[in-house]
Amino acid sequence: MSDGEEEICGTDNWVINLEWIQDFLKEVHEDEQDFTIKNYDVSNGSTNGIRNLSEVLAVSIDYEYKSVMKRLDLFIKLLPHDPFSRYFVTEAQFDLREIKFYTQILPDLLDFQNKYLKPNEKPLSINVPKCYHTTYTLGTFIESIHQNPNLSPEPPESILVLQDMRSLNYKSAHFTTGLTYDEAKYAISSIAVVHALSIGMKFKEKVNLNEKYPFLFQIKKASDSYQQLVEQGLPQLSKFLHERGGKEDVLNALNDIHSQTRGIIEALLQPVEPMGLITHTDFWCNNLLMREKANPSSDDNCVILDWQMVTYSRPTNDIALLLVSSLPSDIRRENVGHLLDYYFDCLKTNLCKIDVDLISDLKYSREKLGEDYRQSQLLALLLCIGSVDIALGNQEAENRFLDVLEDFYKEGVLGKNFIQQY
Repeated sequence: MSDGEEEICGTDNWVINLEWIQDFLKEVHEDEQDFTIKNYDVSNGSTNGIRNLSEVLAVSIDYEYKSVMKRLDLFIKLLPHDPFSRYFVTEAQFDLREIKFYTQILPDLLDFQNKYLKPNEKPLSINVPKCYHTTYTLGTFIESIHQNPNLSPEPPESILVLQDMRSLNYKSAHFTTGLTYDEAKYAISSIAVVHALSIGMKFKEKVNLNEKYPFLFQIKKASDSYQQLVEQGLPQLSKFLHERGGKEDVLNALNDIHSQTRGIIEALLQPVEPMGLITHTDFWCNNLLMREKANPSSDDNCVILDWQMVTYSRPTNDIALLLVSSLPSDIRRENVGHLLDYYFDCLKTNLCKIDVDLISDLKYSREKLGEDYRQSQLLALLLCIGSVDIALGNQEAENRFLDVLEDFYKEGVLGKNFIQQY
């Protein structure tokens, strides 16, 4: 895009133009103005078209700064264009929650680590994109205008500017084929850092994370949202299973638990203390970027995106959703135990670096992790049912989901005895 051109995007009253680029670079370089913008380009940044929680733009800026040519590649998240989607996002505070993750939770975790990291230990890497800028205003809602007719309607505004990690040789994980075993380990090691630092902060500083971060996705509201998704997805899944044939046992089991799904979701989102911590809660392959040429000895092979659903919950909810939704059947069936071992070791090692013992201080064992994971599988399955339209029509994804349903039925996860405890 040449100098002087304008691209209207995202919100009704916001544009990316030369003036915005200049103001942004002043912020990046802390008011330094010794730069000359050479070129910038704006394009659609969405990579999968699945989520409707934000409009995404990719912006590239070429500029000269103190006689050196530089380039910034940005990933800008905005409110959806569609008024209904925009209301849904702002009312549930998905946009605010993600902004607060970058502006409050992330800095707090880094500060906590700096304070408590044991001498000579390598710092833990929180693998998320760098955040350059945020803007958030509520706007004027219709209810306020009715109360005060002199108010002018103002749309809400939400802007999150992140580093586009694709420019650093990261690529989207592949949903159709699923994750490899190594990619699953990279994802697990990345989320285990957030888990460890957040529960470490709670333990060592005696803080209530829900009170410290009141914007977290509260369990009642999250349960309502997920239940709505299940109600939308279950009829689609039932029709699909009828058409496939031979799945009557699975279908009957799903119908048996239908009336209990909200209670199940709420119970399984509830953390089991003392292992309540910060969870991503939408932790599957489409929210991950993988380094194109991974180095097994590196700790930054996987970057985690999309923190709109960050919650105070149990750690196995993240792990179960990842393994249930994103692994090919053979890898999942053969390696769940190994991957749980790996997560337990990652969590234990991370906590040790900040002088917290997972077993003696938090009274958490590998056996207890296995029990919690078994329960979290049911929540993961319900979340997958709520998003079943993503898999339907894609044969590999359909078969993977059918395998999960059949395995859970055989293992009793869909059994009445297992369900009755909720």
